[in-house]
Amino acid sequence: MDAKKQVVFIMTDTTRFDMVGCYGFPDMKTPNIDALAAEGVRFEKAYSCQPVCGPARSAIFTGLFPHSNASISNCMPLGADVKTAGEYVQEAGIHSAYIGKWHLDGGDYFGNGVCPRGYDPDYWYDMRCYLDELSEHERVYSRKESASLDGIDEKFTFAHRCTDKALDFLEKHQNTDFFLTVSFDEPHQPYLCPEPYASMYKDYEMPKKPNFYDTLEGKPEYQKLWAQEHLYEDKKNVHIRPRLFLGCNSFADYEIGRLTEAIKKYAPDAMIIFTSDHGEALGAHSLTMKGASVYEEITHIPLIIKGGAYCPSPQGAMHQSVTSHIDITPTILDYFGCEIPPVLQGKSMRPVIENPGSAFRDTVFIEFHRYEVDHDGFGGIQFMRAAVTDTHKLAIHLLENTDELYDTVNDPDEMKNLIYDSASETVRDELHRRIVDFMNDTRDPYRGYQWKVRSWNKDKEKPDWDVDACTRQRPNGTGEKRQLDYDTGLEISEFVRHKRKIKKLAGQT
Repeated sequence: MDAKKQVVFIMTDTTRFDMVGCYGFPDMKTPNIDALAAEGVRFEKAYSCQPVCGPARSAIFTGLFPHSNASISNCMPLGADVKTAGEYVQEAGIHSAYIGKWHLDGGDYFGNGVCPRGYDPDYWYDMRCYLDELSEHERVYSRKESASLDGIDEKFTFAHRCTDKALDFLEKHQNTDFFLTVSFDEPHQPYLCPEPYASMYKDYEMPKKPNFYDTLEGKPEYQKLWAQEHLYEDKKNVHIRPRLFLGCNSFADYEIGRLTEAIKKYAPDAMIIFTSDHGEALGAHSLTMKGASVYEEITHIPLIIKGGAYCPSPQGAMHQSVTSHIDITPTILDYFGCEIPPVLQGKSMRPVIENPGSAFRDTVFIEFHRYEVDHDGFGGIQFMRAAVTDTHKLAIHLLENTDELYDTVNDPDEMKNLIYDSASETVRDELHRRIVDFMNDTRDPYRGYQWKVRSWNKDKEKPDWDVDACTRQRPNGTGEKRQLDYDTGLEISEFVRHKRKIKKLAGQT
C-alpha cells in the first residue's frame, strides 16, 4: 500500500533563530524542535519576507510577497483573487485543515473566527474561537503575563487547545491525504505558560552582544526614533531577562513535542515543516520588538524540514545558504503533485530538501510597509526593500535619507553601515540592481525611479519618468482566463514587453 501524501506545517510566533537549541544555543530548551532537526534538514539562514505577523504569514501561505498579495500590514486582508496553499491543495482533492493563529482576515489581532476558503470548518480554530470559549473574566486573565506567575493550567492556554485539536485531526484522518497547519501564537506576548516553563529561565540573563551597545551612528533616522530612550540608557546596568518570553518558547516546544509524537503514531510518512514568522530585537541595536529592519534578531528565523515519503531528506543535515519563506507554498504544492502557478514568486525547495548541499538561492528579499493599520504608532509608513546574501545585506528605505549595507561576514553584529564606503561600491550596486529587478519581476506596485536614484548613486542613476519602460501583466496559470493585451484586445503573447512596442503599434515614434 502506497504511503499517503501528508504534510504537517507547524509555526510559532516570534521565535527568532537563536531561541532554538539546535541552532547553536544550548541555553535554549527546545528538545522537541531539536529532535525534529536531527531527523531532517536545518536551514541555517532562513529569513522572513516581512518581519511582522500578518504580512509574514501572508507570504508563507500564498507564495506571494505582501506587496503582491495585498496584506502589507497587520489588519489588512489578502486580496480577493489571492489563493492560499490550502485552497490550491483542496482543489486537488487534498483534505486541508488550519488550526491556530491566522491573522490574514483583516480583523484585529485575534481574527474573526470565520473559516476562510480552502480549509475544513470543523477544525478551524483561530484566537477568536479560543476567546469565545472563555468567560469575560477568563478573557481578561488570558491577556495578563501575571497568569503565568499564578501557575496557570496548560489546558487553559491557546497552544494546548490547538494541539488537542490537531491530535484529533491526525487520529481521525490518518488514512487520508492531508495538509494540516498548526499555528501557535506562543511565545508571543502575553507569554502564557504553565510550570515548569514559567520558572525555567527565572535566573537566566541573555548575553549582551556588541550590537546591544549600538549607538546607531550613520544609520537611518527612523531607527533612532524607534530606539527612543533605550538609545541613551546606561547599557552596563541594563539586563536582558525575558523570563516569560523564553519560558513560553520552551512551552511551545513542549506542545510541538505532543504534536510530533502523534505524527509518528498516525502519519509517520508525513513531511513536517517548522518555522516562525519573525524575530524580536530584545535590545539589539537599542531596539525592541520588530519593524522595518534587516537585523538578524528581527528577520532571521528557524526553518526545519523533515522530508516525507515523497520527498525524502537526510537526517541531521544543514543547508548553509540563504533561504526564504516565499518558497514554502511552492514546496507544499510540489509535494502534493500540484501545478505551481506561474504567478507564485517562490520555487519548490524539493531539490535542497533531498540534497541539502546543493545550491538553491544566492539572494533572498525582505520588505516592509507598516506595522499595523489599527495603530498610529510604530513609525507609521516605512517603505523598505532589502536583499540578503550569504555575505551582505542591502536595505533601501524609500522615505529615509540613509540606506544600509552590511558585510555580515566581517561584521556579523551589523554595526557598521557601509552604504557610503567606496570599497563596497561593487557589491552595493549589484545588490541594488537585484532589488530593482526583484521589484520589476514581482510587479511591485510601489516600484519607481525613487528606488533607483539614491543619495549614494546620484552620479550613476538619474530620475527618468519612463523608469524601465516596460509593461508587466500578471501571468496566467492553467485554468485561468487568458488576459488580453491592452493595445490589441487579443490574448497576451508577452507578459513583459517594452513600451516602445506599444508606441509602434499606436503609430507613434
